[in-house]
Amino acid sequence: MNRYFTSESVTCGHPDKICDQIADRILDEALRQDPDAHVACEVTANTNKVHIFGEMTNDGDLDCDQLARQVISEIGYTTAGLGFDAENCLITTDLHLQSPDIARGIVRHGVSDEKLNAGAGDQGIMFGYACRQTSHLMPLPIELAHALAKRLERVRRTGELPNLLPDGKTQVTVEYDGMTPKRISAVVISAQHIADYPTKQLRQDIITHVIFPALPSNMIDGDTQFFINPTGRFVEGGPAADSGLTGRKLMVDTYGGYARHGGGAFSGKDASKVDRSGAYMARYLAKNIVANELADRCEVQLSYAIGLAEPLSLRVDTFGSGNVSEDEICKMIISNIDLRPAAIIQRFNLTAPVFSRVSCYGHFGSNASQMPWEQTDIHFQ
Repeated sequence: MNRYFTSESVTCGHPDKICDQIADRILDEALRQDPDAHVACEVTANTNKVHIFGEMTNDGDLDCDQLARQVISEIGYTTAGLGFDAENCLITTDLHLQSPDIARGIVRHGVSDEKLNAGAGDQGIMFGYACRQTSHLMPLPIELAHALAKRLERVRRTGELPNLLPDGKTQVTVEYDGMTPKRISAVVISAQHIADYPTKQLRQDIITHVIFPALPSNMIDGDTQFFINPTGRFVEGGPAADSGLTGRKLMVDTYGGYARHGGGAFSGKDASKVDRSGAYMARYLAKNIVANELADRCEVQLSYAIGLAEPLSLRVDTFGSGNVSEDEICKMIISNIDLRPAAIIQRFNLTAPVFSRVSCYGHFGSNASQMPWEQTDIHFQ
């Protein structure tokens, strides 16, 4: 029996993604000034308001107001009178130093070997996943949803569809024959637009300029359904229409719901927080297991305790697709890869200001193809 799976993505102008981008821009600037900065920055957005709050310990001098306005402007919220714009929105900041109780567990001084024993910044569980559905070893539905969202942003920015505004969401349903993607069953796109853009014209423009260029033609057939702005109008958008919050698009950031998620968000957190570094490592392991043909699909779980360096557990599940046993794969990982948070940071150079690059359109797969945790460079022995 054929089965269906659906994933969604959002554009850079979506309220939640605005917040993620501001948080990661602040994090990157903190790391640019002080690679040892500890940051856990949250952001909310509402009608012409942005609030930045959380904890930060660094030796730099950040202008969070300016950084936030830069992000909002770059996204395209530059027109006054629409409820949210870079120049006129009220930005408030409430950042305090990292708790000394947390710092006690993660800060190590002395020689480099001792620094590698720095503990995890929090407890938590993280999952990584990989499969053979795409060249980047990601589930196909989320990669297609991201491709549509990127294309939707591109046609707005280039002026190919000048009547579009920054907010938007995409959704793709893929029909499977067993575990093999067979066809695209349905596409949903909601695109913010100017008030006098006729709905019929918008729908045709989205099909012609967004859907057909972004999706593989061999997976679209006469039965594929297109739902474009299903309510007919999407004029009010962004934080003026719906509040935004960091860390609310967990499935968009990861595997589109196709794999399990540990619950921890990424944006605004430095890599001492294993919600981020541990999830990157879990993806790295799963992807390399599949790339090394040890399995056709793989899920890796890691767990950590605050203040402890070594993970509490490592679990590998190949869903019956493995060419070697899961126990043997675990032994290979333990023999080849240092899973302590400080070692993960060192391996992936996570004190560098790189996180803004993946604030939108996914931290894994095609969008992150140049990031160190996406490389297939493990040679298991």
